[in-house]
Amino acid sequence: MGQKADNKATEVVGGVVETVDVSKHPTASIEQSDLSLADIERRKSHPVRWMLFIVLVLIAMIAPYWLGRVVAVKDATWMVEHLGFLDPKGVALISWTVTVAALTGLGLMVADTKKWLWGCVFVIGLAAEQFIAGVCLLSFNFWNATYVMYGGAAGLANAANLGILAAGFGVAVYAVLWVGMLVCIKKESKLNVLTRSWASFLLFFVIEVVALAVAMSGGILASMS
Repeated sequence: MGQKADNKATEVVGGVVETVDVSKHPTASIEQSDLSLADIERRKSHPVRWMLFIVLVLIAMIAPYWLGRVVAVKDATWMVEHLGFLDPKGVALISWTVTVAALTGLGLMVADTKKWLWGCVFVIGLAAEQFIAGVCLLSFNFWNATYVMYGGAAGLANAANLGILAAGFGVAVYAVLWVGMLVCIKKESKLNVLTRSWASFLLFFVIEVVALAVAMSGGILASMS
């Protein structure tokens, strides 16, 4: 490479000396700063915002569930009288949809941390799911608790709990499959396309739909009604 002059330089191209253009920056495009890369990344992390978000998540987990339990205890008779027309499959679908919406918001928030919209979707969906779980007394032995609280109308509460459990089971299966694909599929393999974001979300929804279908048509819903 020869000397640079007037934004030109000489170099050997194919055995012939030629004059070529080179880039030139008369003024610096980045301001000088005493901050290190770690300092810049630390400023972009916004720890206070994340702390507030974690607090909101904890509130969304605890407060709606507690409120739902209060409603179940105080208004059980009213709900039995006015909500008996609902179909158990429809109730399961509603609770499943709310839970999947919350999980989708969580996944999109992890994939795109710069957009707080997905965090809002996750928190709202989580609060709605927890409220339904509280009203339906979701626990390890909810079928006994719902029968004590709602009597013969316990099938609706059991259906709602089953919808939530189906969504949770679906995301567990998806997590295992996705991690397995990351470990087993090589980078040069054509199957590596399955690990991309759009394919991962498609796989997630397919698994969730299958989990809902199994829960609603496998006799489990009928046994809890």
